[in-house]
Parts: sequence; C-alpha cells; structure tokens
Amino acid sequence: MSELKRGMGLFHLTMYGVGLILGAGIYVLIGEAAGFAGDSVWIAFVLGSIVALFAGLSYAELSSIFPKAAAEYTFVKNAFKNNFFAFIIGWLTAITSMIMAATVALGFGGYFSEFLNIPIAISAIALIGILSIINFIGIRESSWTNTIFTVIEAVGLILIIIIGFTISEPEPVNYFQSPTGFTGIILAFVLIFFAFIGFEDMANVAEEVRNPKKVIPRAIILAVMISGIIYVLVSLAVVRVINWEELSLSAAPLADVAERGLGTQGHIILSGIALFAITNTVLITLVAGSRMIYGMAREKLFPDILAKVHSKTKTPWVAVIVLMLIAIGFSLIGDIVIVANITVFAVVITFAVVNLTVIVLRYTEPDIERKFRVPINIGKFPILPLFGLGISLYMAIQFQIQVVFVGLGIIGIGAIFYLFYEKCKVKSN
Repeated sequence: MSELKRGMGLFHLTMYGVGLILGAGIYVLIGEAAGFAGDSVWIAFVLGSIVALFAGLSYAELSSIFPKAAAEYTFVKNAFKNNFFAFIIGWLTAITSMIMAATVALGFGGYFSEFLNIPIAISAIALIGILSIINFIGIRESSWTNTIFTVIEAVGLILIIIIGFTISEPEPVNYFQSPTGFTGIILAFVLIFFAFIGFEDMANVAEEVRNPKKVIPRAIILAVMISGIIYVLVSLAVVRVINWEELSLSAAPLADVAERGLGTQGHIILSGIALFAITNTVLITLVAGSRMIYGMAREKLFPDILAKVHSKTKTPWVAVIVLMLIAIGFSLIGDIVIVANITVFAVVITFAVVNLTVIVLRYTEPDIERKFRVPINIGKFPILPLFGLGISLYMAIQFQIQVVFVGLGIIGIGAIFYLFYEKCKVKSN
C-alpha cells in the first residue's frame, strides 16, 4: 500500500494549526458570547485558551509517541487495548469533521451572498467541491493554501485589535462586568470553545510531517499560544468599539466593528477576510477528516477501499471523495450555533479521553520513548492532564439537553455501525 507524502515542516504545521484555530468561530460567535458575558467576554477566551493548552499538551505528548493518522483512535487503542472504545473516539472525530465542514461552508454561503446573489446552499456545495480538489492534489498544496489564508485571516483579526485600541471615542468598558455574573462567563466559554477546536486535527496529518515526533508537539503548543493571545486581544478590543448589547445582536460582529472604525469600506474588507477564514476552516477540516477516515480504514475499522492512496498525489483519494459527498449532504441542514455546540460537545468528550489517555500511558507504558512530556508531574503522574480531564467533564454537563442527546445519538450510531461492520467481517472470513 502506498504511503502518504511527508511535505510539512514546523512552519507549515504551525500555520496549519493556527489556521485550524483562527477559523470561522471567532468571526461568527464572538457576538453571541458577548451576549452571555458582556464586557467580561475576554475572560471566556482566557478560559478557552487554558483548556485548549491543557489538551494541546496532552496531544503533544501522545503525538510524540504515536505519530499516526487517525490519531485519537491510535492513542486510545494503545492506552486501553480496546478496539470498540478507540473506534468510538475516532468515529466522533470523523463525524464532527463532516458536520463542521458542512456547517462552516453554509456560513461561507451567507457571507458570499453579500457579494454575489447566489443561493447559500449552492455556494456551500461549490466551496466543498473546490476545496476537496485541493485536498486531493496534495498536502503541500493544501498547506500552502492554508498558510496564505491563515495570514489573511490573522491580518483581519490584527486590524480589529488596532481599531479597538486606537479608536478616538471608545465605549465605556468594565472588563469585569457580566450581565449574568460568572454563569454568563461560563456559558460564553462553552460556546466560544468552538473557536479553539481544530488544533487536535494537527495530529491527524502526522504521516505527512517531516520528523513528526519532534515537530508535532512544538507546532501544537505554538499554534495554541499564538491563537489564544490573538483571541484575548480581539475580545478586549471589540467591546471598546461596540457595546456588548449591540454586539450580541450582530450577525457579522467583526465586520460591524471594522465598519465603526473604518466606515463602509471596513465592513467590506472584514467580510472579505471572513470568507478567507471560513474557507480555511473548511479546507483544513476536509484534510484532517479524510486522514482520520484513511487511518481508521487502514486499521480495518472502515472498508479497505477508504485506505487507498493515489499513486501520483499520495493522498487518500477515496476518503477525500467520500468525505466531500457526505459534507455536501450535511450542507443542506444546520444552524451554526446549534451545530457549533454539538461539535464542541463531541470534541469535549474526545479531549476528556485524550487527557485520561496520557495518565493511563504513564503507568501502562512508562518506558516508551517520549520526545515530549507534559510538564508538572508528581512522580509518573501528570498534573495538567488531570485538570484538563476535570474541566472537560465539567464542560460536558453545561450543554443544553438536546445537544447532549444529539451527541449521544452520534455515539450510538457509531456503536451500531461498529457492531454491524465487525459482524460482516466475521461472516466474510
């Protein structure tokens, strides 16, 4: 079987991670978060940065041990020696990639309709198709496209920061004021965590990274820290330009901030940059999701055909096509806030398991080579993954009941698929 092509170094992988994080979430959800937390929305982003860093450190250690596609599945399988449990975690990752790609593509359609009067669904389907072609062509082309788009979206966020801190007549701000107290900050934190997720998918391109055991841990930590700093500065800046009540009602909050600072031209510029940010999120989600499907197929958990690698492009072309078709199907449905919460619920469960996996492997595989170790330990026991596990479990109980039911439904469908597929394999043998 052909292998994937190793075409990414530290710079490209770090930019890939920053692009994963600095995606559609901040452009869409900061207004909703301000409605919960008021001027204290920055605290929600600080909390998000901390949780993301805890999880990022755990991913860094595990990736330095097992630099493989289908990363979460590989981590859990080696820690718990249980194929079913590992499959469910891999399933959650793959399904949320499909849903997230489709939903964010719809967000693209909404922004794009401001420039050209094209139906949102048509724009979303076209975007998924075009980016799937880039995904198929190769990881180097995908990473260069991502790098360019990441620079553009980072420039947009830096522009917001500059506007916020240089505006001549800023709004009166109390950075410790929240309309519903700490509860509002927690609700905002749970919602905006959608803006942080994605860095975990860096582990799923491990087989396309040069010297992955060293490069992946460094890139994950750099990506989380760079993105967290930018997010906190943006959240401090926006409430200086537009009061949080008005911000919470905006469908395009950052574009409105730019318009307040630069006039109509600012709104157009930020709307255009938002298109690049959303496009980048869809591209990277398609890349990571197809690698998860490829990795699980190679482990005989999906049909073998999904593990085929194209002889010329060295990409998992069948997985790319299947993910494209399913994402197009999902693009016909979805409210971005609801689906964001469903996605975060699935990711939070995954983060809890990944943090637990670090702890378990410290005892079951104490002598395995670790190019990177999570800092702050008592003997073998890692302290930060314990905090990450506790915070993840706390977040999991903060969601609305319908979100939890949908998340559990996704897990249930995965369990049924696993049992059915395993039974079919036994019969065929």
